[in-house]
Amino acid sequence: MDTKIGAVEVSPGPSSDAIGCLPGNGCVSTIQNSCPSTALVPSEATLGRHLARRLVQIGATDVFSVPGDFNLTLLDHLIAEPGLNLIGCCNELNAGYAADGFARCRGVGACVVTFTVGGLSVLNAIAGAYSENLPVICIVGGPNSNDYGTNRILHHTIGLPDFSQELRCFQTVTCYQAVVNHLEDAHELIDTAISTALKESKPVYISVGCNLPAIPHPTFSRDPVPFALSPKLTNEMGLEAAVEAAAAFLNKAVKPVMVGGPKLRVAKASEAFVELADASGFALAVMPSAKGLVPEHHPHFIGTYWGAVSTAFCAEIVESADAYLFAGPIYNDYSSVGYSLLLKKEKMILVQPDRVLIGNGPAFGCILMKDFLKALAKRLKHNKTAFENYHRIYVSEGHPLKCEPREPLRVNVLFHHIQNMLSSDTAVIAETGDSWFNCQKLKLPEGCGYEFQMQYGSIGWSVGATLGYAQAGKNKRVIACIGDGSFQVTAQDISTMLRCGQNTIIFLINNGGYTIEVEIHDGPYNVIKNWNYTGLVDAIHNGQGKCWTAKVHCEEDLIEAIDTATGAKKDCLCFIEVIVHKDDTSKELLEWGSRVSAANSRPPNPQ
Repeated sequence: MDTKIGAVEVSPGPSSDAIGCLPGNGCVSTIQNSCPSTALVPSEATLGRHLARRLVQIGATDVFSVPGDFNLTLLDHLIAEPGLNLIGCCNELNAGYAADGFARCRGVGACVVTFTVGGLSVLNAIAGAYSENLPVICIVGGPNSNDYGTNRILHHTIGLPDFSQELRCFQTVTCYQAVVNHLEDAHELIDTAISTALKESKPVYISVGCNLPAIPHPTFSRDPVPFALSPKLTNEMGLEAAVEAAAAFLNKAVKPVMVGGPKLRVAKASEAFVELADASGFALAVMPSAKGLVPEHHPHFIGTYWGAVSTAFCAEIVESADAYLFAGPIYNDYSSVGYSLLLKKEKMILVQPDRVLIGNGPAFGCILMKDFLKALAKRLKHNKTAFENYHRIYVSEGHPLKCEPREPLRVNVLFHHIQNMLSSDTAVIAETGDSWFNCQKLKLPEGCGYEFQMQYGSIGWSVGATLGYAQAGKNKRVIACIGDGSFQVTAQDISTMLRCGQNTIIFLINNGGYTIEVEIHDGPYNVIKNWNYTGLVDAIHNGQGKCWTAKVHCEEDLIEAIDTATGAKKDCLCFIEVIVHKDDTSKELLEWGSRVSAANSRPPNPQ
């Protein structure tokens, strides 16, 4: 889904299409000199307050933090800024995951940690945000500016007088790094970092010397002029050539289809993709990591294309097509089910955020995806043959077998009931594991949000991401599906959800281990110590905040728990522990795990 980022303005470009560009679409930062600016009193004209104002301005109104001695003064100045809410997390990893989740809903996120011990702890979350093209502002409270180059050894470091280890780590997982050690260039470094994050839709790193946030400086003496991001423009000649070639390719096809990929988000091309589907009549599918980016109520939607584990009848239609347009795909070993997709390059039009490749033929650069899709929609013949073929072979999904009274709950029954909970007022967060496959089969009503982290696939991501998403999207009730193994990694920040007054519903699926790893390669390391999860959450709750827990063993328990969570306890954080058999998995995970295992265990090629 497209998101609006704060109050960021867009400079009009030479075409009307450019005016609609939002940050994160490869834009260039400029400053509008005509914007009014207000003089500030010295206590507000500090580096810390400037950074805080910039975060509020771009829409990062909730900043996730963990205090440490190097960032404490900076946190004082962030707290002092009206409109900015500082949310303390239990650890840096969860703060980063929360900024990731916030960015998915709001368009940009931010976190603040301390030097090295905090920075290297949050690094994994920032790497995940980088892989998913999310603009996250990672702010680190750094050493005193006087300590650089003095040959001193500081605490929170690895014991060397060189303080650059953290910076060098972040250079590989952020698109820009700013080390602020001088007030004179702080304004420029901060603004460049933030505008680069919006322009590239990637995380950035900002380190601020611990002795600088409270100091006034003339460059901070007025309210910052709003960012104005002038858009990247399509090469019109290239666009015309690409559209002509693509239209000829697709118009001669008998049963073409179109498939949306995860880069629809960064290209802000979801609406253009649907516009093309409306105009062409093509059967419409999504890759698993694009679920939620394309409306599933579209009349020509045929499901998720995921090779051998696609939704029913989808793969057959896609792989038998004589032409397919893929918009923003990522083909990795997970999305390709161990490199087993039955696709042919000569049948494919590959549309990336700024590039189009047609079959084995020409490639066209400097073309924005949304411009290409909109222009192509005007040149295609209406062809609904592939959708008619799908409709012809489609057999309605069966329902799970009816449970006997007090029969142990099955996973497919659980998700049958979760399906009935979904509406335009909900959003689904799916943790890495079997929840990927079970949530993928949910049919999303119009307006229902959906997020999961497929490219990076970091277990435990969903706890922090749920915190951040729920904080950003207060108009939706988040339903999080989390496995017990993943939950043990990041469980602590249930406490932060309670402090924030969130009313998320968490389904903790307790099957005694790392089920997704079991299906790839089993071993004793996949069995974990069982916890009393509801007891743990009750202990975290400790009578402070609104919290309700339930332990579910059978369908009758589940129905009662859902009725309570959506009724009497609708204003509470609801934690429902679902006890299921350790071997109760989706059939898709069984197939996918076997294929990924085969891909992982390929022998070395002979030299």
